[in-house]
Amino acid sequence: MSIRVRTVHTADLSPDELGAVRGLLDAAFEGDFGDEDWDHGLGGMHALVHDSAGLVAHGAVVMRRVRHRTRWLRAGYVENVAVRADARRTGLGGRVMAELERVVDRAYDLGALSASDEGARLYTSRGWRLWGGRVHALSPLDGIVRLPEEEDSTFVRPALAGPLDTAHELVFDWRDGDVL
Repeated sequence: MSIRVRTVHTADLSPDELGAVRGLLDAAFEGDFGDEDWDHGLGGMHALVHDSAGLVAHGAVVMRRVRHRTRWLRAGYVENVAVRADARRTGLGGRVMAELERVVDRAYDLGALSASDEGARLYTSRGWRLWGGRVHALSPLDGIVRLPEEEDSTFVRPALAGPLDTAHELVFDWRDGDVL
């Protein structure tokens, strides 16, 4: 079986390719993937893995702003990572992450993502670390609000910014739907 990995910006994906990605994500998340989740993964770089049957794995990295201490950092935020059901546990998630991490490490101050319990195993095996500090978001109505429910699922990957101090919170920019 021949595997092909491609890294491409959203703007360079055809409507058919975007449809295939959305179909993969809808199937992988078994009805728990909505339009706002879809929107969160657009506007950045996508890692797509194809086999002889078509799209088999996908992930995206988009830019978000995250304040740490007194500085707003460019975060490469990982979104929409999925592998087709018949190909899970074959290393394709790792191939997707390798491409996304290459982008994060070279273009962003840090990497960040919110992981499910199942997904956390992949990320920790690749060196991502559970954020040990507080997590907040900059709300358009209430200012900075703490997100304690995200503190056990937010992972970071220091990149150009170097190590981060967990004694200081991370403040993420706001977005519709799930903030993280």
